[in-house]
Amino acid sequence: MSVPTKGETFAKLLEHLRYAQEDAATMSHLSFANNENNLGRSWLQVSELLKKTQAQITKLATRGLQ
Repeated sequence: MSVPTKGETFAKLLEHLRYAQEDAATMSHLSFANNENNLGRSWLQVSELLKKTQAQITKLATRGLQ
């Protein structure tokens, strides 16, 4: 069993957040398609929050991996 590195762990975390962001955006689209506008806006906000979280983690990763 190998020991994970910081770089590998950051990359894995970002990958999972990207998947979650894409899924939230898809849920938003599907909700809007079903005329569930409030739910669609909520999923869109979740998607945007996950995108901001990715940006923050990227900043932390660049500082922590230098």
